[in-house]
Amino acid sequence: MRATESPALLTATRPALPAVVGHRGAPAYRPEHTLASFELAIDLGADLIEPDVVVSGDGALVVRHEAELSRTTDVAARPEFAARRRTREVHGRPCTGWFVDDFTLAELRTLRAIERMPDLRPLNTTYDGRFGVLTLAEVVDLARRRSTPGRPVRVLAELKQPGPAAAGRRLAALVAAELRRLGATGPDGSVVVQSFDPVVLRELRTDLGDHGPRLLQLVDDDPVDDPLVTPAGLREVSTYAQGIAPSRHRILLRGGGHALVGISDLVHRAHDAGLLVVPWTVRPENCFLPAHLRRGEHPAARGDAAGEARLLIGLGVDGLITDCPDVAVRVRAELERLPAGL
Repeated sequence: MRATESPALLTATRPALPAVVGHRGAPAYRPEHTLASFELAIDLGADLIEPDVVVSGDGALVVRHEAELSRTTDVAARPEFAARRRTREVHGRPCTGWFVDDFTLAELRTLRAIERMPDLRPLNTTYDGRFGVLTLAEVVDLARRRSTPGRPVRVLAELKQPGPAAAGRRLAALVAAELRRLGATGPDGSVVVQSFDPVVLRELRTDLGDHGPRLLQLVDDDPVDDPLVTPAGLREVSTYAQGIAPSRHRILLRGGGHALVGISDLVHRAHDAGLLVVPWTVRPENCFLPAHLRRGEHPAARGDAAGEARLLIGLGVDGLITDCPDVAVRVRAELERLPAGL
């Protein structure tokens, strides 16, 4: 990247170069949401690191992929917490396990992180138990410590869907208070915020004002048409957010057998609405890639993630959320070196 240019999400205008976002760090190589994962993402060239944020029982903003803890920590092997296992409804379905809001931050600090997808990423299991649970503040502190004048590193915090509107308002209030405490409330500050929940984003915009941190509206990959990505929906998003973070499947369209069957005009339409576009999530394993980019038959084998990153960056996205930031950094550098007009 040329020293005179900064990637999207880090500047007030849309530059040519997309930002590379380390999705929960660099989980293709280290267990997600661990200090090792975030550190490695920065080492590999990520411009932003992306933690998921959930709320503990005593109101702390902690970094986990989801509210249920057994897939990402050793809580199931901890006899002192056995009685807290319970069943609750999550996204309309029953889920049994240990939930973050049944624990205080001090209790969460005693848990150790484990690899969330051991069948796909068995090498990551060698790091099981080595790292604890982080808070949002600790991730922001890491990004600030690793930043330099020539290379700022920022945080793209995903606020997990809280459920009822009241929970969304509480989450937004906790996040706004924490961003104020951290001095991260400006549009060019240390933190960008994304969420699937428009209520949370609207509450943050109201609380922190039009000159608050940049906000991204996450858009899922449900094949049912989402009103958020219609022309009217994108215009509405632009009233409270600066961009959208859609599933890459809404841009690179797949058919049966995971074949790539077309390209949508979502990037163009979002740009017409004045919105940044930051799709998720490029992953290296075959099972996540379109059929023509898979290498071999095993779902866990590494395919051509660079090919998918190249397609998305070539379509003009403003950022790319990825489990393998080194791949996106390399593709970005390749495209930057192409002669003008190609």
